Amino acid sequence: MAKKTLRDVALAGKRVVMRVDFNVPMAKDGSGKITDDTRIVAALPSIEYVLAQGGSLVLMSHLGRPKGKGYEEAFSLKPVAEELSRKLGREVKFAPDCMAADAIVAALQPGEVALLENTRFYKAEDGKVKKDDEKKGIHLTDEEYATKKAELKAAREAMAKKLASYGDIYCNDAFGTAHRAHASTAVIASYLQPAVSGFLLEKELKFLGDAVENPVRPFVAILGGAKVSDKLAVVKNLLAKVDTLIIGGGMAYTFKKAQGIKVGASLCEDDQVAYCGEMLKAAEAKGVKILLPVDNVVADKFPAEKDASDITIKVTEGDIEDGWMGLDIGPKSVELFAEAIKGAQTVVWNGPMGCFEFAPLAKGTYGVCDAVATVKANGGTSIIGGGDSVSAVKKSGKAAEMSHISTGGGASLEFLEGKVLPGVAALNDL
Repeated sequence: MAKKTLRDVALAGKRVVMRVDFNVPMAKDGSGKITDDTRIVAALPSIEYVLAQGGSLVLMSHLGRPKGKGYEEAFSLKPVAEELSRKLGREVKFAPDCMAADAIVAALQPGEVALLENTRFYKAEDGKVKKDDEKKGIHLTDEEYATKKAELKAAREAMAKKLASYGDIYCNDAFGTAHRAHASTAVIASYLQPAVSGFLLEKELKFLGDAVENPVRPFVAILGGAKVSDKLAVVKNLLAKVDTLIIGGGMAYTFKKAQGIKVGASLCEDDQVAYCGEMLKAAEAKGVKILLPVDNVVADKFPAEKDASDITIKVTEGDIEDGWMGLDIGPKSVELFAEAIKGAQTVVWNGPMGCFEFAPLAKGTYGVCDAVATVKANGGTSIIGGGDSVSAVKKSGKAAEMSHISTGGGASLEFLEGKVLPGVAALNDL
């Protein structure tokens, strides 16, 4: 279902409360230096549009995982406000407490911007209640658990209501948190209408939505990463939509074991072998081709050194010997996967083919990256989702050759699973 966007509402003289994703990486030396401004840059079109239309803006975001323990300097958004000021060429006022920003917000004039401090300094934003927590020695009765859940829900509603009081219009432009039913991402829409999409969120939904629901065929999906269990629902959902499903990374070894192939010391989830076998049968019944690695780069142990100089590696086909672990796909697999990818008109890629952070184990991921980069050039659509896949594409220098690089790892994964994203569902339909 298409959602209303900033274009569908009158903005002149209005104050827009916009959820953005400024969860940017910061230097670990405590300097407050932003090491990658991609997410800030991605939010600029929506921000600049509101200001150009004569509106004012109250921006809110999270940074890191402070876990609702109150202010922590390492998670403060103040450096982001300073960087955004430089990018916009105008002052961005900073509210040091997202729940006590009334004076700063009330003083905003058309064309002015304020950024609220980290919403996750409050537990009400994203906190959860655990019935049993062994580490903390907590074991709640059913009644205690229900009471604490009700208390947290009430606090979340109160927080959402307060954030809503800062404006006339709500806009969600944070796809990276759209899969969370938090106070600032979804609940706020119950108290602030109209509730519309920003341009980044609109773009994400268009690319991912068209790919999953109305793909130009052949449609090839590439899944990688460590665990099958992380992508169970994705595999099942994509089997109903794709022509070819390529599986690499650590999750491939559980599928290989389901085929009766020995995987040595490779990462393998034994409790998911039966599921993988079912998926292989389901693919065959649907006429969907599943491609698994035909050779692997194996090592005698997992590397401890950054340059992987402490391990011995070799390429092997078929069974993997005991004591050896697969850490990347081999050259024949790269060739096999590339052939399928280059013949596609729609490609969705989520997850690397191996431990690409180590140079000797990166050839598989970068080989697939090279193949995906040809799709756009050939008139097709290539979509990259998931933090590691995005990182690999950027490191390869091929980012500009992709049709779309998603800003939301978990959100894009849940979208591919076919789940409803709360931050999207809360917005007004067209």
